[in-house]
Amino acid sequence: MNDNVAIVNAFIQAWKRLDPVELASYFHETGCYHNIPAKPVTGRAAVQQFITGFIKPWTQTDWEILTLIGEGDVVVCERIDRTQTQNGDVDLPCCGVFLMEDGKIKLWRDYFDMGTYVSAMSG
Repeated sequence: MNDNVAIVNAFIQAWKRLDPVELASYFHETGCYHNIPAKPVTGRAAVQQFITGFIKPWTQTDWEILTLIGEGDVVVCERIDRTQTQNGDVDLPCCGVFLMEDGKIKLWRDYFDMGTYVSAMSG
């Protein structure tokens, strides 16, 4: 496992703790978090603020890694995000593409069906 793959693995495992400060610490100062198809969020402070709001209704999450591969500064993680919230529970298939720089996340594009998430949160 290369260093970048190990960092992304640690980042995925960190979501269990639901700590926006810890999660944002994995990002480069000018890092970008892009939940496709929403607008990208750029800058560590903005990422932390976004994560804080995004996970506010969450009570527990555990992300099951299906595939985790990397070469150089690119890491790809296919997973199922199993999340319990105050509004409903969801098992969300996702695929994240990470571009790393100096051991930090420079860009994270996460692909998933927004309808699956929204439907679960409104139920």
